[in-house]
Amino acid sequence: MTTTDLPASLIPTLPGQYYTDPTIFSLEQARVFEDMWFCAVRAQDLPTPGSFKKVQVGRESVLVVRSRDGRLRSFLNVCRHRGAQICTEDSGQTRRAFQCPYHAWTYDLEGKLIAAPNLTKMPDIDRVEYGLVPVHLREWLGYVWVCLASEPPSFEEDVVGAVVERLGDQDAIERYDMDNLSVGRRITYDVQANWKLIIENFMECYHCATIHPELTEVLPEFADGYAAQYFVGHGAEFGGEVQGFTVDGSEGFDRLPGVAEDQDRRYYAITVKPTVFVNLIPDHVVFHRMFPVSADRTIVECDWLYSHEVVESGKDVSRSVELFHRVNQQDFAACERTQPAMSSRAYAHGGVLVPSEHHIGAFHDWLKQRLAT
Repeated sequence: MTTTDLPASLIPTLPGQYYTDPTIFSLEQARVFEDMWFCAVRAQDLPTPGSFKKVQVGRESVLVVRSRDGRLRSFLNVCRHRGAQICTEDSGQTRRAFQCPYHAWTYDLEGKLIAAPNLTKMPDIDRVEYGLVPVHLREWLGYVWVCLASEPPSFEEDVVGAVVERLGDQDAIERYDMDNLSVGRRITYDVQANWKLIIENFMECYHCATIHPELTEVLPEFADGYAAQYFVGHGAEFGGEVQGFTVDGSEGFDRLPGVAEDQDRRYYAITVKPTVFVNLIPDHVVFHRMFPVSADRTIVECDWLYSHEVVESGKDVSRSVELFHRVNQQDFAACERTQPAMSSRAYAHGGVLVPSEHHIGAFHDWLKQRLAT
């Protein structure tokens, strides 16, 4: 059956090779992850000068560091001498500089070359020109976003614009004051599935009644199978007997101070392409970042963000963490069940999307357009 033979209720998905072909994944690394704004790290994870974190962005190792003036900076994690990685640890703290473990070329926290064996005998070397290669960086919502493109796309249009498109205005997310929330829990998931399967899963709720019993108890409208998160400004309302966004529906914490009355007892989900999910709840925020590793493997880092007072006081956040942790486990297990079938001859031409999933087709069109450029 061709796509033109499909009944009106169905539209086609991407063919299976989009989820398995290393060549397609390589194109995605170059034209998606390395060309767009990529959410790299929580700014609070780099609290003091010399704090650093190494992040894989597409095919590149990227170093994010807090410099001596307190600013965050980002560089390619590559020595300008012979190309060795400067930092081999995933994260850490350095006092004043980074030294290449191969030939001891040394760079300050602003990326300038400051020392190397026999450097004084090479006065023609420009220490800025031969410093670390900088990477574009922006901070928003308490996270560090980097872009490897020589001329990055508009952050306001691509990142802020995705949130505004979902919520209707920027003020709606600013009320959660995410810059000043604290990480109450972080869980890292190693998902044996293509990153697009995870995106597509998050974008629809046709599966919610089937695999998310805890979630549909708290958000009954999700049991109807439509993607409430794709109606502009709409937040799924808590069930009548539900007291909080917790695994058993029991009371959570006080509403975040800036959250408006009309945002209370509502859940908002936002997708920021290519690899971010933002989940807004009255008393906390759940923030997902994806790090695609290969065509069939994706690391997902999930932060549960609460008010500073909740985290510092040591209050028990386990019931609210457990709800979305179960949702994550259920979703990722579904994606892992799907991944093997992407290589099947039954999926060579793809599958189909029902009406409540038709908006996923726009994601597919967007991806194909990026890969074709």
